Amino acid sequence: MCDIRFFRRAYLDYRAAVNLWNVPENDEAYMNAVAYHLQQAVEKTLKAFLECIGVTVPNTHDIDKLVRMSKNNGSQVFLTEWIEEKADMLTRWETDTRYDVDYCVERAKVQIGILEVKRFLEINGLKEDLREELKSDEVRSKLLSFFPKKYRPENDFEWNCLYQIYHRKLASDGEII
Repeated sequence: MCDIRFFRRAYLDYRAAVNLWNVPENDEAYMNAVAYHLQQAVEKTLKAFLECIGVTVPNTHDIDKLVRMSKNNGSQVFLTEWIEEKADMLTRWETDTRYDVDYCVERAKVQIGILEVKRFLEINGLKEDLREELKSDEVRSKLLSFFPKKYRPENDFEWNCLYQIYHRKLASDGEII
C-alpha cells in the first residue's frame, strides 16, 4: 500500500509556495523560495506515484528523469503538458535557487508555475476537497475493498490520493468510474 504521507508532503510544499507568494515582499529570495517549493511539490508527487507501483526511486531532483520513469513504469500520475514541457526549468528551480546566489526566477514564471502546479496536483487528486467521483458510496465501497477491513482513509485528501492510485483498478470491470 502507498504511503499517503509522501503525497501530503508534496501538497504541503505547494501550500508553502503559495504562502510565500502571498507575502508582500518583492524580493528575489522570495521568488526563488516559491520556485523551489513548486519544484519540490512536483518532484515529490512524481516520486510518490512511482513508489506506489513498487519502483525504487533514485535520489534525484531531475524532473525530466522522473517524468520518463513515470511513463516507462506505468505510474498512475497524470502528466500535464506544462510539467512535461517545463521539466528542465523545474529542475533548475531546485538546484539553482539553492546554490547559485546570482540566480533569480522571474516573477511571471513563478506566477504561471503556481497555477500550473496547482492544476497538476488537482488532476492527480492532491487537494483538500473530495473529488466528485468519491461522492458516490458505491465508488468509496469499491475502493475500500482493496484494503484490510479495518482501514479507512482519515480525510478527503487521503480518499483523493487513494482514488488516483487505484482508479484504473476501480474501472477494471469495464465500468467507467
